[in-house]
Amino acid sequence: MTVIFISDLHLCAERPQTTALFEKFITEIAPSATALYILGDLFEYWIGDDQLDHDSLARSVADGLAKLAKSGVQIFFMHGNRDFLIGERFAREAGLRILPDPTSISVDGNALLLMHGDTLCTDDTGYQQFRKQVRDPAWQRTLLAKPFAERLQLAHSIRSQSDVEKALKSESIMDVNPATVAAIVADSDYPTLIHGHTHRPAKHVFKIGARPCIRWVLSDWHESARFLAFPATALSTISIAHGG
Repeated sequence: MTVIFISDLHLCAERPQTTALFEKFITEIAPSATALYILGDLFEYWIGDDQLDHDSLARSVADGLAKLAKSGVQIFFMHGNRDFLIGERFAREAGLRILPDPTSISVDGNALLLMHGDTLCTDDTGYQQFRKQVRDPAWQRTLLAKPFAERLQLAHSIRSQSDVEKALKSESIMDVNPATVAAIVADSDYPTLIHGHTHRPAKHVFKIGARPCIRWVLSDWHESARFLAFPATALSTISIAHGG
Protein backbone atom coordinates (compact mmCIF):
# COMPACT_ATOMS: atom_id res chain seq x y z
CA MET A 1 0.00 0.00 0.00
CA THR A 2 1.59 3.25 -1.16
CA VAL A 3 0.15 6.54 0.01
CA ILE A 4 1.49 9.86 -1.28
CA PHE A 5 1.27 13.27 0.38
CA ILE A 6 1.78 16.64 -1.33
CA SER A 7 1.06 20.27 -0.50
CA ASP A 8 1.84 23.86 -1.44
CA LEU A 9 2.09 23.56 -5.20
CA HIS A 10 0.56 27.05 -5.55
CA LEU A 11 -0.40 26.34 -9.14
CA CYS A 12 -0.96 29.48 -11.22
CA ALA A 13 -0.34 30.76 -14.73
CA GLU A 14 2.79 32.59 -13.56
CA ARG A 15 4.53 29.27 -12.72
CA PRO A 16 4.26 27.13 -15.87
CA GLN A 17 7.17 24.91 -14.77
CA THR A 18 5.28 23.89 -11.65
CA THR A 19 2.22 23.09 -13.75
CA ALA A 20 4.37 20.92 -16.00
CA LEU A 21 5.77 19.13 -12.95
CA PHE A 22 2.27 18.49 -11.64
CA GLU A 23 1.21 17.01 -14.98
CA LYS A 24 4.27 14.76 -14.93
CA PHE A 25 3.53 13.75 -11.35
CA ILE A 26 -0.11 12.74 -11.90
CA THR A 27 0.70 10.81 -15.09
CA GLU A 28 3.97 9.09 -14.12
CA ILE A 29 4.20 8.91 -10.32
CA ALA A 30 0.78 9.15 -8.69
CA PRO A 31 -0.85 6.26 -10.65
CA SER A 32 1.30 3.81 -8.69
CA ALA A 33 -0.21 4.97 -5.40
CA THR A 34 -3.23 3.64 -3.59
CA ALA A 35 -4.14 7.11 -2.36
CA LEU A 36 -3.05 10.71 -2.89
CA TYR A 37 -3.50 13.31 -0.15
CA ILE A 38 -3.24 16.98 -1.14
CA LEU A 39 -2.76 18.94 2.07
CA GLY A 40 -3.69 22.41 0.89
CA ASP A 41 -2.56 25.22 -1.38
CA LEU A 42 -2.86 23.20 -4.55
CA PHE A 43 -3.63 26.55 -6.18
CA GLU A 44 -2.12 29.97 -5.57
CA TYR A 45 -5.65 31.26 -5.14
CA TRP A 46 -9.19 29.97 -5.47
CA ILE A 47 -12.10 32.39 -5.60
CA GLY A 48 -14.98 29.98 -6.04
CA ASP A 49 -15.73 26.84 -7.99
CA ASP A 50 -16.83 28.91 -10.99
CA GLN A 51 -13.08 29.41 -11.48
CA LEU A 52 -13.41 26.17 -13.43
CA ASP A 53 -15.39 28.14 -16.04
CA HIS A 54 -12.92 31.04 -16.31
CA ASP A 55 -9.47 29.53 -15.75
CA SER A 56 -8.04 26.97 -18.18
CA LEU A 57 -5.43 25.89 -15.61
CA ALA A 58 -8.12 25.11 -13.03
CA ARG A 59 -10.04 23.12 -15.62
CA SER A 60 -6.94 21.20 -16.67
CA VAL A 61 -6.01 20.34 -13.08
CA ALA A 62 -9.52 19.10 -12.30
CA ASP A 63 -9.57 16.98 -15.44
CA GLY A 64 -6.13 15.53 -14.67
CA LEU A 65 -7.14 14.59 -11.15
CA ALA A 66 -10.40 13.08 -12.39
CA LYS A 67 -8.46 10.87 -14.79
CA LEU A 68 -6.18 9.79 -11.95
CA ALA A 69 -9.20 8.99 -9.78
CA LYS A 70 -10.77 6.92 -12.56
CA SER A 71 -7.58 4.87 -12.72
CA GLY A 72 -8.30 3.72 -9.17
CA VAL A 73 -6.28 6.16 -7.04
CA GLN A 74 -8.24 7.61 -4.12
CA ILE A 75 -7.70 11.37 -3.92
CA PHE A 76 -8.22 13.47 -0.80
CA PHE A 77 -7.92 17.23 -0.44
CA MET A 78 -7.54 19.50 2.58
CA HIS A 79 -8.03 23.24 2.33
CA GLY A 80 -4.98 25.47 2.54
CA ASN A 81 -4.74 29.16 3.28
CA ARG A 82 -4.86 29.98 -0.44
CA ASP A 83 -7.57 27.63 -1.70
CA PHE A 84 -9.99 27.41 1.24
CA LEU A 85 -12.90 28.25 -1.09
CA ILE A 86 -12.60 25.00 -3.04
CA GLY A 87 -16.04 23.44 -2.78
CA GLU A 88 -18.15 20.47 -3.70
CA ARG A 89 -18.31 21.22 -7.42
CA PHE A 90 -14.54 21.09 -7.76
CA ALA A 91 -14.43 17.99 -5.57
CA ARG A 92 -17.01 16.25 -7.75
CA GLU A 93 -15.42 17.18 -11.07
CA ALA A 94 -11.89 16.37 -9.87
CA GLY A 95 -12.96 13.04 -8.37
CA LEU A 96 -11.72 13.80 -4.88
CA ARG A 97 -13.00 14.01 -1.32
CA ILE A 98 -12.54 17.11 0.86
CA LEU A 99 -11.19 16.39 4.36
CA PRO A 100 -11.48 18.48 7.52
CA ASP A 101 -8.35 19.98 9.06
CA PRO A 102 -7.05 18.10 11.02
CA THR A 103 -7.77 14.54 9.86
CA SER A 104 -6.51 11.31 11.40
CA ILE A 105 -5.85 8.25 9.22
CA SER A 106 -4.15 4.89 9.55
CA VAL A 107 -1.75 3.50 6.94
CA ASP A 108 -0.45 -0.03 7.41
CA GLY A 109 -1.31 0.23 11.09
CA ASN A 110 0.51 3.54 11.52
CA ALA A 111 -1.45 6.48 12.95
CA LEU A 112 -0.99 9.68 10.93
CA LEU A 113 -2.37 13.14 11.71
CA LEU A 114 -2.79 15.33 8.63
CA MET A 115 -2.98 19.13 8.69
CA HIS A 116 -2.36 21.98 6.31
CA GLY A 117 -0.19 23.52 9.00
CA ASP A 118 -1.31 27.14 9.22
CA THR A 119 -3.17 26.58 12.50
CA LEU A 120 0.14 25.49 14.06
CA CYS A 121 1.66 28.95 13.46
CA THR A 122 0.03 30.47 16.51
CA ASP A 123 2.74 33.10 17.06
CA ASP A 124 1.49 34.86 13.92
CA THR A 125 -1.53 36.39 15.60
CA GLY A 126 -2.27 38.71 12.68
CA TYR A 127 -2.60 35.79 10.31
CA GLN A 128 -4.71 33.78 12.76
CA GLN A 129 -7.17 36.69 12.99
CA PHE A 130 -7.32 36.88 9.18
CA ARG A 131 -7.85 33.13 8.96
CA LYS A 132 -10.75 33.29 11.40
CA GLN A 133 -12.37 35.99 9.28
CA VAL A 134 -12.08 34.27 5.91
CA ARG A 135 -13.16 30.86 7.23
CA ASP A 136 -16.42 32.35 8.51
CA PRO A 137 -19.29 30.95 6.40
CA ALA A 138 -21.10 34.31 6.33
CA TRP A 139 -17.95 36.07 5.06
CA GLN A 140 -17.54 33.40 2.38
CA ARG A 141 -21.16 33.68 1.23
CA THR A 142 -20.78 37.44 0.87
CA LEU A 143 -17.58 37.04 -1.15
CA LEU A 144 -18.94 34.32 -3.42
CA ALA A 145 -21.97 36.49 -4.24
CA LYS A 146 -19.70 39.06 -5.88
CA PRO A 147 -18.98 38.93 -9.64
CA PHE A 148 -16.03 36.75 -10.66
CA ALA A 149 -13.97 39.70 -11.92
CA GLU A 150 -14.36 41.51 -8.61
CA ARG A 151 -13.31 38.41 -6.67
CA LEU A 152 -10.29 37.99 -8.93
CA GLN A 153 -9.20 41.56 -8.32
CA LEU A 154 -9.59 41.06 -4.58
CA ALA A 155 -7.51 37.85 -4.71
CA HIS A 156 -4.65 39.68 -6.45
CA SER A 157 -4.87 42.47 -3.87
CA ILE A 158 -4.73 40.02 -0.95
CA ARG A 159 -1.76 38.20 -2.53
CA SER A 160 0.17 41.47 -2.86
CA GLN A 161 -0.68 42.51 0.69
CA SER A 162 0.37 39.10 2.00
CA ASP A 163 3.76 39.35 0.27
CA VAL A 164 4.37 42.73 1.86
CA GLU A 165 3.35 41.54 5.32
CA LYS A 166 5.50 38.40 5.13
CA ALA A 167 8.54 40.49 4.24
CA LEU A 168 8.07 42.43 7.48
CA LYS A 169 7.62 39.39 9.73
CA SER A 170 10.40 37.40 11.37
CA GLU A 171 11.00 33.87 10.13
CA SER A 172 10.26 32.43 13.57
CA ILE A 173 6.79 34.00 13.74
CA MET A 174 5.82 32.32 10.46
CA ASP A 175 6.95 28.87 11.63
CA VAL A 176 5.02 26.47 13.84
CA ASN A 177 4.81 26.99 17.58
CA PRO A 178 6.42 23.94 19.29
CA ALA A 179 3.99 24.01 22.20
CA THR A 180 1.03 24.04 19.80
CA VAL A 181 2.51 21.08 17.94
CA ALA A 182 3.10 19.16 21.16
CA ALA A 183 -0.43 19.83 22.39
CA ILE A 184 -2.19 18.62 19.24
CA VAL A 185 0.06 15.55 18.90
CA ALA A 186 -0.52 14.60 22.53
CA ASP A 187 -4.27 15.19 22.26
CA SER A 188 -4.35 12.90 19.21
CA ASP A 189 -2.56 10.04 21.01
CA TYR A 190 0.90 10.69 19.55
CA PRO A 191 0.55 10.02 15.81
CA THR A 192 3.07 10.97 13.15
CA LEU A 193 2.16 14.50 12.10
CA ILE A 194 2.30 15.46 8.42
CA HIS A 195 1.70 19.03 7.27
CA GLY A 196 2.73 21.71 4.82
CA HIS A 197 2.26 25.50 4.77
CA THR A 198 5.62 26.65 6.14
CA HIS A 199 7.63 25.67 3.02
CA ARG A 200 10.35 24.27 5.29
CA PRO A 201 10.59 20.59 4.32
CA ALA A 202 12.11 18.45 7.03
CA LYS A 203 11.71 15.44 9.28
CA HIS A 204 11.56 16.52 12.92
CA VAL A 205 12.11 13.87 15.59
CA PHE A 206 11.21 15.17 19.04
CA LYS A 207 9.92 14.04 22.40
CA ILE A 208 6.80 14.86 24.37
CA GLY A 209 7.81 13.80 27.83
CA ALA A 210 9.45 10.42 27.23
CA ARG A 211 7.38 9.75 24.11
CA PRO A 212 9.30 9.94 20.77
CA CYS A 213 7.34 11.70 18.02
CA ILE A 214 7.81 12.51 14.34
CA ARG A 215 6.70 15.58 12.40
CA TRP A 216 7.08 15.64 8.63
CA VAL A 217 6.90 19.03 6.89
CA LEU A 218 6.04 18.84 3.21
CA SER A 219 7.76 20.97 0.58
CA ASP A 220 6.49 23.59 -1.78
CA TRP A 221 7.07 22.93 -5.48
CA HIS A 222 8.86 26.13 -6.42
CA GLU A 223 12.20 24.40 -7.10
CA SER A 224 11.27 20.75 -7.57
CA ALA A 225 8.32 18.40 -7.22
CA ARG A 226 8.79 16.89 -3.79
CA PHE A 227 6.39 14.56 -2.11
CA LEU A 228 6.22 12.18 0.80
CA ALA A 229 5.55 8.51 0.17
CA PHE A 230 4.45 5.98 2.75
CA PRO A 231 5.19 2.57 1.14
CA ALA A 232 5.00 0.41 4.27
CA THR A 233 6.22 1.50 7.68
CA ALA A 234 8.67 4.20 6.58
CA LEU A 235 8.26 7.61 5.05
CA SER A 236 10.55 8.80 2.29
CA THR A 237 10.92 11.91 0.18
CA ILE A 238 11.52 11.83 -3.56
CA SER A 239 12.36 14.78 -5.80
CA ILE A 240 11.71 15.30 -9.49
CA ALA A 241 13.95 18.09 -10.67
CA HIS A 242 12.73 20.70 -13.15
CA GLY A 243 13.25 19.47 -16.66
CA GLY A 244 13.61 15.89 -15.43
